[in-house]
Amino acid sequence: MSTKSAPATNTSSPAASARRAAAPESPETDERILARLKSVEGHVRGVARMVEEGTYCVDVVHQIGAVQKALGRISTLLLDRHLHHCATKAIRGDDPEERERVIVELLDVFEAGRR
Repeated sequence: MSTKSAPATNTSSPAASARRAAAPESPETDERILARLKSVEGHVRGVARMVEEGTYCVDVVHQIGAVQKALGRISTLLLDRHLHHCATKAIRGDDPEERERVIVELLDVFEAGRR
């Protein structure tokens, strides 16, 4: 019996569908993001191995910090893509509700980053 669960995603709401449909086609950026995610995945496996092997705790903590920095860089790539495509399109668009939704969404992202 597996204890793994699927990643948490909100794919049931119409807003989530609209956001998903608005993602720009950017194969180069997607490839960079996926390559970095795969690298982080390998790094996390390495950290797990360190714990299994009883590696000195502080060394493990340093590696976790490196993983967090790598995830931060991935987040920056995604936010850059979002700002240059999705948000720009909404802000320049004619739909005031969509413009407001995107502005609130961006404020939420920045607020979450401050916590």
